[in-house]
Amino acid sequence: MSEKLTHLWATKNKNDEWWSSFVTSPLAIAANYFVVDRAWITPNGITLASFVAALVAGVCIVVGGPVNFIAAAVLIHLAHVLDCMDGQMARYRRVSSPVGSYFDRLTDQIQVTVWFGAAGFTAYLQSASVLPLLLAFVGVACYGLRGYAKYVAIEIETARDPNYPTKMAQAKVLPATAGLGFGLKANALWFIREQPKILGFDEGVFVFMLSAALVLDALTPMLMVFAASQLFYGLFRALQHGGRIGENTKTPVRK
Repeated sequence: MSEKLTHLWATKNKNDEWWSSFVTSPLAIAANYFVVDRAWITPNGITLASFVAALVAGVCIVVGGPVNFIAAAVLIHLAHVLDCMDGQMARYRRVSSPVGSYFDRLTDQIQVTVWFGAAGFTAYLQSASVLPLLLAFVGVACYGLRGYAKYVAIEIETARDPNYPTKMAQAKVLPATAGLGFGLKANALWFIREQPKILGFDEGVFVFMLSAALVLDALTPMLMVFAASQLFYGLFRALQHGGRIGENTKTPVRK
């Protein structure tokens, strides 16, 4: 096994989202193997390419039709593979930056809005019912609430304890339990343990369920799942973060 591939595998997030963990992230590592040493290809450039692919996928969804739906599903996966590649490349080259991280997360948020907004609009045209538009609106709004509650909580906690972000980053460090250098049994057990992540209904799950809905031409049922899951997680995360802030204010900060 080459040293380069080993180093690339080490850049994979240990806590990847469901579909990312065993599909798009490994594909990104394979693609990076051939391009990571090409200096003219940059992590920020890959972020931009991912965003463009995501926007074109949205256009394909709006145009509609079986061919465009399949093209959109392929482009959604391409966008997500590129989205994994940029971070891996930055970590491999040791050029990770706050600016790159910011634009990566910003484009992620925008593309989810574009995808499900486009799906809601197209399902509305197919059904002549406003229900898909309502479902898309609820899903996107509550998905935004998930992220907003998280970052508001981080801001409040950091104002109280400047070391809070560092503590959170350290808490997220997970040991490698599978991948290159591990046996078949370890990888099989890891794969099984990854499956409950599908219930997280985050971006990694969106890539799979939206692509499947496009291929099967089942946008409205998919939007029902999207809206219900994000309504639950939006409210749950908002209350969860608020409860943690309340608990933490009772604990004095160690100087």
